[in-house]
Amino acid sequence: MFSPNLDFVCDKCILPDFQADSKENALHLLAEHAARIHSGIDSEEIFNILQERENLGSTAIGHGLAIPHGKIPGLDRMLIIVARSRKGVPFNAVDNQDVHIIFLLIAPGDAATTYLKVLARVSRLLKKPGVYDALLQAESAEAIAHIIEEADGRP
Repeated sequence: MFSPNLDFVCDKCILPDFQADSKENALHLLAEHAARIHSGIDSEEIFNILQERENLGSTAIGHGLAIPHGKIPGLDRMLIIVARSRKGVPFNAVDNQDVHIIFLLIAPGDAATTYLKVLARVSRLLKKPGVYDALLQAESAEAIAHIIEEADGRP
């Protein structure tokens, strides 16, 4: 049974120096990175699914945060990528602020319940006091992972 904890595949899932100049560019780069991490999924398929979701409304939730997400048929496990942009990425956020922390969530096509639980968990984690600032100030991917693990209630 899949736990809705925010477990990461590896350190490759954390991008501490993410560089993108637009939402579309960010989604392309994240899709390409996801395809490199998880062989068997195509970056264009990921991008198209993310773009379709963005067409419904921006996944930038304000306060410098975005949670782009989608489901991919045939995917065998949940994939979460965390990207930090010190410069910020224009993402059509509800508050018109650039995004600095992006949690990309890609789920198997048949994981509706788990998908929603993880999405809610990420949202709650990012609203915890001090987490956003700590993620922005972290020195490395390892430090970002540690912050997320602590905020997610894991030792």
